[in-house]
Amino acid sequence: MKLNFLPAITPGNCSMQSPTIPLFDKSAKPLILALLLFCPLSAFAANTWSYHQESDRLSNRTFSFAQSPLPPRGLYDNLRLDIICKDNTLQVAVEADSLIASQGSAFGFEYQIDKNPPVTLQMKTFKDTKRRGYTEEFAKRIVDDLLTGQSIFIRINTMIRTVLSAAMPLENAAEPIKHVVTDCGLNLSDNAAGESAYSLTEFEQAFGKLPSEQQQQVLNKIKKIIMETQKALLIEK
Repeated sequence: MKLNFLPAITPGNCSMQSPTIPLFDKSAKPLILALLLFCPLSAFAANTWSYHQESDRLSNRTFSFAQSPLPPRGLYDNLRLDIICKDNTLQVAVEADSLIASQGSAFGFEYQIDKNPPVTLQMKTFKDTKRRGYTEEFAKRIVDDLLTGQSIFIRINTMIRTVLSAAMPLENAAEPIKHVVTDCGLNLSDNAAGESAYSLTEFEQAFGKLPSEQQQQVLNKIKKIIMETQKALLIEK
């Protein structure tokens, strides 16, 4: 039987391409096992958020960041999110393979967590690149939102009037993001620090499981809360 051998195993050759040796060939198993043991775990965890610490080459100061996975190839544009703590300042940065805007220029950034209403805000490219932008003003708000969802969809309006978009999972994002927030000495919002906000879908599912008598009791309480809230809003006006 003719065999095509696996390429040499080196630290830079850990791509998860299908081996050319048939999987039913027993001689392939030791080689595949060696590949799994030799390659870094990060080579197989490309779809998860990760925490990193690096040093600025100019200032030699250490900074930390949580990095999103890249979206699936062919479905979206190549965009990545970074949650950064540098000089005790929290930033949210977005990086693209494509042109976003001129250096130091503002551009439109939009994100949507799960099925919640989209949020539109302004970011600005760094002074030394046209493909990477950031915000400090809205960083905390974005982080709080990231920690309450299961996925995020983002859009960038570029200077050449094209739209870049990507979707990313938020599974396993909490730990690296919270690590960065802690590095900056910041506190999370109540929803982000604890459980996710109670959604209408969750309420409807739980409400539907109640007996009709208890459903009516819940509705009466909700009606009372709404009336009191409306009355308080009228007083404020």
